[in-house]
Amino acid sequence: MNSRPEKLRWGILGPGGIAKSFAGGVAQSRTGTLVALGARNPGKSGLTESFPGARILDGYEALLKDPDVDAIYISIPHPGHAEWAIKAAEAGKHVLCEKPIALTAFEADAMIHAARKAGTFLGEAFMYRLHPQTLKLVELVRSGAIGEIRMIKSSFGFAMPGFMPEHRLFANDLAGGGILDVGGYPVSMARLIAGAAAGMPFAEPDRVVGAAHLGQSGVDEWASALLHFPGGIVAEVSCSISLDQENVLRILGTKGNIAVPDFWFAGGDRDVGLGRIDLIRSDGTRETISVNETRHLYSFEVDAAGEAILAGRREFAWPGMGWDDSLGTLRVLDRWRAAVGLEYEIEKPAKRLNTISGRRLRTDGATIPKRQIPGLPRPASCLALGFEDFRTFSSGSILLDAFFEAGGNLFDTGYVYGAGYTEALLGQWLRNRGVREQSIVIAKGAHSPLCYPDVIAKQLGQSLDRLQTDHVDIYFMHRDNPDVPVGEFVDAMDQEARAGRIRGPFGGSNWTMARMDEAIAYAERAGKQKPGVLSNNFSLAEMLEPIWAGCVTASSDDWKAWLTTRQMPNFAWSSQGRGFFTERAGRDRLDNEELVRVWYSEKNFGRRDRAIELADRLGKAPIHVALAYVLAQPFPSTPLIGPRTLGELDDSLQALDIALSPDDLAWLDGGSDLPPAR
Repeated sequence: MNSRPEKLRWGILGPGGIAKSFAGGVAQSRTGTLVALGARNPGKSGLTESFPGARILDGYEALLKDPDVDAIYISIPHPGHAEWAIKAAEAGKHVLCEKPIALTAFEADAMIHAARKAGTFLGEAFMYRLHPQTLKLVELVRSGAIGEIRMIKSSFGFAMPGFMPEHRLFANDLAGGGILDVGGYPVSMARLIAGAAAGMPFAEPDRVVGAAHLGQSGVDEWASALLHFPGGIVAEVSCSISLDQENVLRILGTKGNIAVPDFWFAGGDRDVGLGRIDLIRSDGTRETISVNETRHLYSFEVDAAGEAILAGRREFAWPGMGWDDSLGTLRVLDRWRAAVGLEYEIEKPAKRLNTISGRRLRTDGATIPKRQIPGLPRPASCLALGFEDFRTFSSGSILLDAFFEAGGNLFDTGYVYGAGYTEALLGQWLRNRGVREQSIVIAKGAHSPLCYPDVIAKQLGQSLDRLQTDHVDIYFMHRDNPDVPVGEFVDAMDQEARAGRIRGPFGGSNWTMARMDEAIAYAERAGKQKPGVLSNNFSLAEMLEPIWAGCVTASSDDWKAWLTTRQMPNFAWSSQGRGFFTERAGRDRLDNEELVRVWYSEKNFGRRDRAIELADRLGKAPIHVALAYVLAQPFPSTPLIGPRTLGELDDSLQALDIALSPDDLAWLDGGSDLPPAR
């Protein structure tokens, strides 16, 4: 018996002008019917007339709880998209979210992650992508109608009557301005056309240069950007909310050009777009092409979403915007905003008090186990999080929140990371979330070339200012300087420990065994705090030569014996071999210079082969086995992980399900002939 409904039952989250247009599209669709509207002011006049046939529900939560709603169209202002799309996915609802799908690519990735976990559909409502005109335009480009594509020019700009601080387009707290409201149209179209010219669904620019005028409220009132694509195509895009623009898409080729007016409405309005494509050849001949489509403009995206959902797909089929396409457009908008210095107040720590799902941070996570490390006042998670790839609080806090809510409380920073921004971001997050006393902060200083004892106090002071705290929990010298007597370094760190600015163990990162032994012996003789931690590379694959100058690996047999004998905690960087245990590596894969130079040896490939074999038996991936290997050592071994997305974080956590025995470790390492029985 097929329980699939004949038509998808839609609910609209938030009334408004574009929600009314969407309702019109549902009414003329083949696959959907409108059954409900969630409104924060359900008593507002006109709702029943504007949304005929829909039950008017009191609030957004009521819409998510409604058992008679299959899919939700989110039409509220941009800042609410991520929160309500995630909550909808958690409620088992499919989501079509008005553009931009999120404020940033990082937010969009979190929404995609929620949909993937829930097994629900998530799509971005760039309705022009589903109109037949778009596919016709792609066909013309691919056919060579105007030769090879060289440039793309597109604008979407209009002039509001004047500065209206109460209007969402000018409101900073509603992420107003042109880049997010309409800039995604020319950017997504440019990526589509550049991709069509290269025989791909879409293309990503390798360079983005942006400029904008930020008005009284701090939002962009007019802005332009240049996008350069691999192969030489250049796109000029512009947008505005205070300036009327041409609003014509122009595609320039070697044998002519194409002009498309108001492509987002197919040359029409919010109801109907017949479509108009003007083809101008180099010889001066002109041809106007129209798809003569009379269906409701929004019915195409309603049906494309409905067909995907009813078929069990999680994202739009091309030319609709799938997940990678939406992420690509937002990454361009992120770069455009960064170039003009546009960060909304609602993205900053003072106003971003909740997690991406709109909830307070949970503090009871236990997915990541904790264990005691000598010298620390509280147990530390068995994984430490590094997060150098983030440059805004709104982007970095998504990962920091997720790690903490999973039980992670160990954070890896360094004075030189991100020119100090990594420390500043962590400090903002710790204060904002109020979890400094539950967290363990690793700091590092004295990186070469400034690797001297007198640098330690100065850099630690700066680190503490950035971290907004009066102490760190673990401190590493980031490099060693063998020209300086080791006792001078121990004295400098001991002084900071006595002053209370280091309140746990300290030690060396990328220090040799001999220097660690010498430092420990000196401290014992001098009555100083002994170096009690190490942070060297350690992984199942042994590093053949340093990735960076001055780096030290501790993966060799003599190092393992030393670490085990001393029971020295090691915080292992590059603990998963920087991609060696993924499909990026292989005996016949020689395209990655770093992988080849640092990890390629027959001994390491033997370890990789065994990791693959064990992973197959466990239903895991080789990289999970590699991480489990580091965790299972007979000495305190803490991997430093650096996921960039929630999906990568969840993937790393799969290693926690693997319990490796000493026999497993020996076999993986190559010390026994037969694989252990499991």
